[in-house]
Amino acid sequence: MKKVAMLIENMFDDRELIYPYYRLQEEGFEVHLIGKKKDTVYTGKSGVTEKSTHASDEVSVDDYDALVIPGGFSPDYMRRTPASVNFVRAMNEAEKVVAAICHAPWMLASAGAIEGKKVTSFFSIKDDLINAGAEWLDEEVVVDGNIITSRSPKDLPIFLKTIIENI
Repeated sequence: MKKVAMLIENMFDDRELIYPYYRLQEEGFEVHLIGKKKDTVYTGKSGVTEKSTHASDEVSVDDYDALVIPGGFSPDYMRRTPASVNFVRAMNEAEKVVAAICHAPWMLASAGAIEGKKVTSFFSIKDDLINAGAEWLDEEVVVDGNIITSRSPKDLPIFLKTIIENI
């Protein structure tokens, strides 16, 4: 069974965590919620809570086939945890699927994973991604090598379809 890591931190966009979490399970993937700490309850922007199954300093790139990073304000908190940034960097360097939606490409920028890549995101972080060396496109989903990005919750259906096709 293939395994997918999903990063989790407070202020995640509820739809961008819950929809991929269950959709990937429907496809037969084992999905782990990776937080700064294991067995910690994190709260989304709308009040939905989920508990991490693993800590970012305890996971290995060798254990996963893909990584999904939800947006919301959580990526700004995620990138304050060196182990989480290092995990994103390692997944990218291993050329495994790394998918980020909305504000989640902030983590790709912090991990040095988007220089020279085509990406998309929520429009408000466009300048951050360009300054990190990416070419920003206003499209539903952008695939550049192992990196998959989308703009917002309205893009979730094509985002998940693309992730599933690429794992």
